[in-house]
Parts: sequence; structure tokens; C-alpha cells
Amino acid sequence: MNILIIDTATEACSVALEVNQHVFNRFEICPQQHSQRILPMIDEVLKEANVTLQDLDYLAFGRGPGSFTGVRIATGVLQGLALGTGHKVVGISTLAAMAQQAFAQNQCEYVCAAIDARMSEVYFGQYQLQQNIMALVGKEQVLPPEEGSLLLTNSKTMAGVGTGWLAYPELNALAKTEVLTDILYPNALYMLPIAKALIADGNAVEVDDIQPVYLRDKVTWKKLPGRE
Repeated sequence: MNILIIDTATEACSVALEVNQHVFNRFEICPQQHSQRILPMIDEVLKEANVTLQDLDYLAFGRGPGSFTGVRIATGVLQGLALGTGHKVVGISTLAAMAQQAFAQNQCEYVCAAIDARMSEVYFGQYQLQQNIMALVGKEQVLPPEEGSLLLTNSKTMAGVGTGWLAYPELNALAKTEVLTDILYPNALYMLPIAKALIADGNAVEVDDIQPVYLRDKVTWKKLPGRE
């Protein structure tokens, strides 16, 4: 399976390409530069792999949650790539990607991912390992960190990933979550196993059917200075 994945949902911008079981990856922390960096990064990995977009089988993207503008950039770029190639696409949770990285790097089987959503809230999701893929337990949601802390009090010992843990220490007030400070942002590289599992289960869709996940609506985002 040959697949390209892009993500621009947070301060990080990343691209992952798997071709004939060889993986090529780019990852940068580049706030507010995603629209300038994402296409060059795609070109770089395609050239490194010596393939074109037409040589691929599928496309995927970080479908959120995250910054409204960031999620929209990845969605727009993916739509352009898919319309030009006719490839089917899959959307990958940014929270799940960080949980998957915790498993890949630290063999964590229970992970809580929390992204700083500003306005004293976090994007929050709990994950448990199932057949080497991090599966969502419950639902992804946006909530105050105090509420997230309550959800963790009776859970198994978890690893914590994402910017939410450092931004809001109260998220860990009641639980004994081990925060992995080296996993703060989603990386498209760790979306690869999730994407392949979704495709194997028949979840690839036509580009017109992709569904980005904001967890907040546009009206809420407009309350933030500089947000669209």
C-alpha cells in the first residue's frame, strides 16, 4: 500500500509517505507557516521516494481536532491532491496519532491525549491499545481541564500526551498520569498504522465525503484574537 499523509492541525506541520514499505517523513514546529511549508514538504518526500502522486493508492490527513485554521489547511490541501488524482482518502484523529506515538516509542497501552484548545479548555480523548492500534475509549471532546481530570480518576494508570498537560497542570490534579513531555504534537508518521487499519476495514472515502473534526464551531473560534 502506497499512502501519503499530511497534518497541519497544531503548531506542528508533518508529512509521511509510505511507498513499497519504505517510509519517508518530515516534521517541523512552524506556527502560522503551515500554508507555506506543507506543499514543499510533500514535494520533498515524493522526490526522496522517487514517486509521483499518481503512484500512490491512498491519501490521508490529520482531520483534527486542533486549530480551526490548521485543520482547514490540511483539508484544503488534501482535497486538491485527491481531486487531481482520484485517490480515496481517510481522516486520522490528531489525538489518536499522539496516542499511537506513545505506544510506538514507549509501549504505552493506555493513553490520554490532550491538546491545548485555548480559552481554558482542552481537546481530550482516552485511548486503549487494541491489536497494535490505539482505539478511542468514549468520545473525543472539548472540555475544561478540571472535567478531564475527573474522567481520569477511576481509570487505569495512563500516559499523557499533548500540549494540554503542560498548559493546564490541573488536568493531572486527581490522577497519576505519566506525562510524556516529548510527545506534544501529532506527527503524520504515527498516523500511518492507523490509516492502514482504517483502509483495511473499508473506511476510505471519496474526497467529497471527508469530514474534518473541529469539536468547536466557527462562532466559538471567532472569539479568539487572530482566529478565523
